[in-house]
Amino acid sequence: MRDEPHSVEDILDRLEGRAERRGRVSLADLADAVGPRSYGPFLIVPALIELSPIGAIPGLPSMIALVVVIFAAQMLFGREHLWLPGFVARRHVSEARLKDAVEKVKRPARRFDRWFHGRWTALTTVPFVRVAAIVVILLAASVPPLELIPFASSAPMSAIAAFGVALLVRDGMVMAVALLVAAAALALSLAYLLSGGFF
Repeated sequence: MRDEPHSVEDILDRLEGRAERRGRVSLADLADAVGPRSYGPFLIVPALIELSPIGAIPGLPSMIALVVVIFAAQMLFGREHLWLPGFVARRHVSEARLKDAVEKVKRPARRFDRWFHGRWTALTTVPFVRVAAIVVILLAASVPPLELIPFASSAPMSAIAAFGVALLVRDGMVMAVALLVAAAALALSLAYLLSGGFF
């Protein structure tokens, strides 16, 4: 079995290599590149794509949120091998766009890898992973309405990326920070709803 990635930079390198060989990267390629049992990368990569300039494409944040829900639901129910529906698996990004996104996030990714690893590991065990999955689903559900406000969907996606990093590097402190960011992002979404922003 292919070794699973152990850092954010490792994921980005694998994606960049796949793009160079094929000219584009689909979500099916992503699944093959990072291994079938690693939930962290499947939260990090969609969130990073949304946070990059690519995320400004209208409708893309909502599509990414749907992908995140599919992953998080499987995480919630403890599925060992992640499943991708065909219409999701075939979605792809060109080599040029992927490389542009990767270059913009590589430096912060290196900082993540250097700073975050192995603290409060109890917060990354199964019960907390399932709690994180529920929160991630709520965050993803808040993205479509927030997409109407410039950059507002970055808040829930940042929290989703933090959950992914926590799971990837088994860092409970990051998990705790992700919960705080998630609470703030969900409060923003609720405030938008109460202000009538959905109508």
